[in-house]
Amino acid sequence: MHRRPRFKKNFKREELHRGVYICRKCHVGIHKAYDQMTLANKFNRLEDLLQDETLQRHFEWVGKQRVRIDDDT
Repeated sequence: MHRRPRFKKNFKREELHRGVYICRKCHVGIHKAYDQMTLANKFNRLEDLLQDETLQRHFEWVGKQRVRIDDDT
């Protein structure tokens, strides 16, 4: 999405390259719930991700999972 003119026009370069640190399970869950364009348009801030009910349920589920020693999440 970073190369699309709409995003270049509406966001500074630093904003387009800013990210958040999340575990692999949360990352996968976010992308299963929403496509790239929806994420870029509706969830371009951490606060937006955390307020979404679907993602809140997923994050709660991830928080209840056991962490394996050989798991890189």
